[in-house]
Amino acid sequence: MEIDMNNKEERVLVTGGTGFIAQYCILALLNRGYHVRTTVRSLTREAEVRDNLKAGGAEPGDRLSFFTADLTADEGWAEAAAGCIYVIHGASPTPTGNQTSEEEWIQPAVDGNLRVLRAARNAGVRRVVLTSAFGAICAGHGQMKRPFNETDWSDLTSKNVWPYQKSKTLSERAAWEFVAGEGQGLELSAINPVTVLGPVLGADYSHSIRLIKNIMDGQPGIPRINSGFVDVRDVADLHLRAMTHEAAKGERFLAIAGESMWLAEVAKVLKQRMGLAADKVSTRVLPNAMVRLGALKDPALRGAVPLLGLNLNATSEKAMRLLSWSPRSREEAIVATAESLVRHGLLSDAN
Repeated sequence: MEIDMNNKEERVLVTGGTGFIAQYCILALLNRGYHVRTTVRSLTREAEVRDNLKAGGAEPGDRLSFFTADLTADEGWAEAAAGCIYVIHGASPTPTGNQTSEEEWIQPAVDGNLRVLRAARNAGVRRVVLTSAFGAICAGHGQMKRPFNETDWSDLTSKNVWPYQKSKTLSERAAWEFVAGEGQGLELSAINPVTVLGPVLGADYSHSIRLIKNIMDGQPGIPRINSGFVDVRDVADLHLRAMTHEAAKGERFLAIAGESMWLAEVAKVLKQRMGLAADKVSTRVLPNAMVRLGALKDPALRGAVPLLGLNLNATSEKAMRLLSWSPRSREEAIVATAESLVRHGLLSDAN
């Protein structure tokens, strides 16, 4: 791995070092010569993170250091941010269980963002890059006649907004309000990725990867759902561009590769490109009525119902124009994901 040593004295904090996007941001930063700090809720996860980074081609040694910090508490954040010139904040608390209330999603996300921003401001950090989500842009709008862009915000008055989308929307808005009112010169940029795919680094992978795993493992049909896709390596690259580029100050950037796709098109890509590994892939589109009926008994399907037939196309024209961002194709992201699942032995035994 070639290292750019021009940045050898600059320290960057990446929050939530166990996360998929965070680990690729760490890899990209190390590759550019930065010293990196990352936060974990428990230092028992350090070995796992280092193993994943090694799988990604990096053995940083003392160029990477770990700090214990939790988004639900103040302890540790001042120490983690001290001496850093930039912060990439991707950590987000995720409640577990099917019956979690909106408050269990929203307040920790809002408070977590504010905790990190306060620590960054107090430490004299130049800029924070916030990993937000497409969920802060697309929810509650129904069928759009144009691609979503960075001027769009999720409509929280709609009944079809999930707690996760509401938490991402309110926590991003809180971040912008904090920087405007209390930032004292702290700069902020936000990245809003669509469904993030790409090579997994180990057995603990993100929720979005399950979409490809489920198709590869032979789920019995494909709901008529549309999504944008982007490779995690390009999401990390966009974070670093937003971190240092003057044009990124005070801006949000939507990350999508090309146009959105129907999941049946994703299945066809896998069928065409993955050979025998895709022998269980079904390209059969399930009727909407069947999905609605199944959702009455299966909680996992309930979230799909409001998305049936909804085109969620979006554009990354702004990131390409202002930051010269050039992502891999959506097909490359899909295939790289599937290939990594095969490589790590993460598909069902029959594959």
